Amino acid sequence: MPASDFDFQQGRWQVKHRRLRARLAGCTDWDEFDGTCEQRPILGGAGNIEDNLLHLPDGDYRAVALRSFDPAGGAWAIWWLDGRNPHAIDVPVIGRFEGGAGSFHADDVHEGRPVRMRFLWLGTDTGAPRWEQALSADGGESWETNWTMDFTRA
Repeated sequence: MPASDFDFQQGRWQVKHRRLRARLAGCTDWDEFDGTCEQRPILGGAGNIEDNLLHLPDGDYRAVALRSFDPAGGAWAIWWLDGRNPHAIDVPVIGRFEGGAGSFHADDVHEGRPVRMRFLWLGTDTGAPRWEQALSADGGESWETNWTMDFTRA
């Protein structure tokens, strides 16, 4: 059942983050930092919430990923809420899992420019899943990965 697509991530995790210092600017410098997260189901299993603690180089912060599954359309929506800006929730990325990988997309704005955003969930059947975020300034013709998260069970 697709509503169980995120079951691989339930529980507590240690997270290794890599984040590009500047997005869509030709930057090749990355910050690396640790974090933790805990995911649990909500909405009777048709959704989940992922509570994150990120240890950025310039200080810690908390954030949540909120996910819900639409059985009629067979798709997931994922929202991000950054605790440093608690009244602004990001535009949701919408997508699904196929062949063990999840692909989710949205139209967004980065520094005043329209962009396409992509989340990928990879290795969901390995016990060490990986999440990637990328932006495209050319409608999805090319992508710049700007954040990765590698998960290890806590």
